[in-house]
This record gives sequence, C-alpha cells and structure tokens, in this order.
Amino acid sequence: MSPDLRKQVWAEMRATGDRLQGILRPDPRHPAGRNPYAHVAGCVKEEFGASYGDLPDEKAGEVLVYLKKLESLEKGGAG
Repeated sequence: MSPDLRKQVWAEMRATGDRLQGILRPDPRHPAGRNPYAHVAGCVKEEFGASYGDLPDEKAGEVLVYLKKLESLEKGGAG
C-alpha cells in the first residue's frame, strides 16, 4: 500500500481502536485486559490475509468499510 493510503488506513484503525476501548469482551488469554488496537490490526490481517500495509492500494477502501463493520459488530456484542 502506498505511504499516503497506509497513513489514512492506519489513522482509521487507531480511531477504531480508540472507540473500542473498554468495549471488547474479557478474554482469559488477556487477564490484564484486551488491547483494542492489536485486536483491530489482528482482525484486519485475518480478514484480508495480510497486514494492512502489505495490501495493494485497491484494498484500502475495503479495509475502511471493514473497520466500520468491525466496530459495529463489537459494539453490538458480536465478534
């Protein structure tokens, strides 16, 4: 992904993590609490098969749409 798109996508990933702070369900693998930023990055990698920075420019829009969907699912209790 080009540097400009990478910055834009990363900014939205951080913002999504900010909005998920304190919302993620507890997990026994994370006794000190879950890191929403790592969760968002991991979900993107799982969904697209690669880290956001390794994706082609054409996927940037899809990643942004996915982030909105992910946030909605997490706030709704799914995921």
